[in-house]
Amino acid sequence: MKGSRYKVDLHTHSIISQDGGITASQYEKVLQSGDLDCIAITDHNETSFARIMQKKLGNRIIIGEEITTTEGEIIGLYLSETIPGGISVEEAVASIKHQGGLVYIPHPFEIFRKGLRRNVAQRIISDSDIVEVFNGRGRFRGKPKLAEKFAAQNKLLQAASSDAHGAKGLGYTGCLLTDMPTQKTLKELLTKAILDKTYSPLYTFLYPAWNSIRNSVVLIGEN
Repeated sequence: MKGSRYKVDLHTHSIISQDGGITASQYEKVLQSGDLDCIAITDHNETSFARIMQKKLGNRIIIGEEITTTEGEIIGLYLSETIPGGISVEEAVASIKHQGGLVYIPHPFEIFRKGLRRNVAQRIISDSDIVEVFNGRGRFRGKPKLAEKFAAQNKLLQAASSDAHGAKGLGYTGCLLTDMPTQKTLKELLTKAILDKTYSPLYTFLYPAWNSIRNSVVLIGEN
């Protein structure tokens, strides 16, 4: 806890993501340290690891998923089931809402990281809940000003998240809330949030590439 506020990170990737690398013990350690109080595990097209970690650590873990749609990536928060990748944006949104989840738009307008283009984001605006206006890995390539303007114009809640793919990327970026979030309270808490817009160290930007290579080698070795 930072003072009287709880620091929450709504976008991270575990070892289950093909380019992720945060282990169960590392998630537990960062929560025990107080650097973060609540973390969403948002693996690519997968929720199994997040569900296991929530059973172990309770509401300090939010079950999420970064879904690869045909027009870019979108995150569902507070999910109960995995949503398959390769579907349309509208199908992903409908699946998130069907589970009672929240629609979170990560790194919008970033083409390199498969962010939604403006016209795509605009199509789902009525069903969107949160826009990531600051991404901890967005140094030099993020679109924070455009994201902030888009969120403000469309009256969407704003968040800052790490998008960490390795443990050393955790704890820098996040949302400082007045209480621990739940599925029912997160949106209200974000209306009064303080966003910690701190980039993670430059070397942590290499995690996705390194993890992809390492994970591929592990898979080859298992075959």
